[in-house]
Amino acid sequence: MDTNHSSWLQSDTEQILTFSLNDEEYGVNILMVNEIREWSNITSIPGIANYVKGVLHLRGNIVPIIDLREKFGLEPIPYGPTTVVILLNIVGDDAQNVIGIVVDSVSDTHAVNHKDIRDKPTVGGFIDVAYIQGLVEVDERLVLLLDVNKLLSETQLEQLKAAI
Repeated sequence: MDTNHSSWLQSDTEQILTFSLNDEEYGVNILMVNEIREWSNITSIPGIANYVKGVLHLRGNIVPIIDLREKFGLEPIPYGPTTVVILLNIVGDDAQNVIGIVVDSVSDTHAVNHKDIRDKPTVGGFIDVAYIQGLVEVDERLVLLLDVNKLLSETQLEQLKAAI
């Protein structure tokens, strides 16, 4: 088993929050989730990556909001009634930060046994899988588990902080 699963392996079972993106299921460790919010207007920031939709003011903090579809190179779609922002706690080199990810919809929470988590796929460099923690089958569907700390590189985080 890949030793990069360490954050998922703290006990026999982990709780994950699953969400939909382009009719695929993704999951994040529930302990990394700060809050789930309905989509609402946010403040745009000019001159930053197209997948960064802007920032949100949250309890005295400025939180960058990234569209996960665009970050993953998927076709953007109009936001609808099921579109949500999942606020995630991520750990950088110097501090803990909060970022928001825009997803098509939230699915459910599931308990998964760490022995059922498979290594991330190797795809020969065609797709960037650095942000994938592993794969797990939930309700007969394959769920890609995301490593939220790798959704943005340290450089990208620093660029966002400088822009806001």
